[in-house]
Amino acid sequence: MQVVLLIDFGSTFTKLTAVDLEERRILAAAQSFTTVESDVMQGFNHALEKLHEQLGNMQFIKRLACSSAAGGLRMVASGLVPSLTAKAAKLAAFGAGAKVIKTFSYELTEEDIAAIDDIAPDIFLLTGGTDGGNFKVIQHNAELISTAKKPFPVVIAGNRSAAKKCEEIISSDIHPTYITENVMPELNRLNIAPAQAVIREIFLDRIVSAKGLSHEKALIEGIIMPTPASVLAALSLLSKGTEKTKGIGEIMCVDLGGATTDVYSIAKGYPLNSSVMLSGLREPFEKRSVEGDIGMRYSAKGIVDAAGMEEIVNISGLSSEEAESYLCEISHDKSRLPSDDSTKAMDFALAALAVRTALIRHAGELERIYTPSGAVYKQQGKDLTGIDKIILTGGALVHSDNPQAILDTAISNIDESNLVPRNPKAILDSGYILSAMGLLSTYDEESAINIMKQYIGGHVDGAN
Repeated sequence: MQVVLLIDFGSTFTKLTAVDLEERRILAAAQSFTTVESDVMQGFNHALEKLHEQLGNMQFIKRLACSSAAGGLRMVASGLVPSLTAKAAKLAAFGAGAKVIKTFSYELTEEDIAAIDDIAPDIFLLTGGTDGGNFKVIQHNAELISTAKKPFPVVIAGNRSAAKKCEEIISSDIHPTYITENVMPELNRLNIAPAQAVIREIFLDRIVSAKGLSHEKALIEGIIMPTPASVLAALSLLSKGTEKTKGIGEIMCVDLGGATTDVYSIAKGYPLNSSVMLSGLREPFEKRSVEGDIGMRYSAKGIVDAAGMEEIVNISGLSSEEAESYLCEISHDKSRLPSDDSTKAMDFALAALAVRTALIRHAGELERIYTPSGAVYKQQGKDLTGIDKIILTGGALVHSDNPQAILDTAISNIDESNLVPRNPKAILDSGYILSAMGLLSTYDEESAINIMKQYIGGHVDGAN
């Protein structure tokens, strides 16, 4: 028996999954609270003990790990203009598993540097200008960043003509610099993979070491990557397949948590109508977005702010007083679970509106423009209307009585200008295996895709 141990050091739980490569099946899974305040290996060892209780003292031929402990990389980015370079910087950060705290555009000010020091980011992504284009702004920003008092590494991914000068300005003991390729070398052409690779390298060198993961090199081997990057790898594999195993085609995934909502799309997103023009940045085939203000408990207020109390009342069927009362309860007790029909109805409404908001923000938008020869349409972002499968994960979706109904409600009453899926089927990742399978795909793609097809391949047509 060839068994691989897959480890996800999450912000709350450390999850272990043991996989048999010969039979291509999951043998057992276990979890324990992540001990991020001390040494994360303590939580790992507790989970490992639980796993051995199920499997005996089994030996593993490989141990692979990913982590989002302590929220992963907290990133600040700066660019030239919001609609171009700054957006490219955000896409690069999300793809690498970082959490973008704030972005700045145009020339930084001393007040901006004070704000950056207050944030104390784990990493700063400095972009600006196409290759051969504007270099004054990125050099000005480099001068100001060099005055920041808090220590953080700086990734320089802007106009290549200015890269070395920016490095000379910024590089110091508290601000080590990393030069990589421009995230937007030409107007409207993204080049985010090199920046993503550097961000992941910094993740390994700085964040992982700080949390105690590097102290157990004999225990954990192989590639360690951010958990969102591992999920993205799993979804990409499931979508595209391998030489031997066919993928399931273009897909999306929504991960609804207590504090944030992540959306992934593995799709080209090109206009489906020949009369539509694609405008602005071409977004990557594999895209992740993070809604930091949308979540079922810590960010429930964000759902209300985005969707409105009237919509929550309409979907839940409760009075505004009942809805307000429940929102007050969960704001004081984040562990509060629905216990009766009314609280289940409220969680249903919150989940549906969280998914709706996150999908709208992730997908592209269609704009009608009137010209002398008639109306034309301009598309910004991805057209995801043709996506027919959305993987759902996260406690509120996995434990729902009817996740398909949540998804159906989420996509109802959406303006046609929002290019979200129109009639998708829900697929549940009820075992939370995506991050584990992303890790496994770096070692054995065939086992990873076959296990995913077994465990998250079925459509949800009604109640579980």
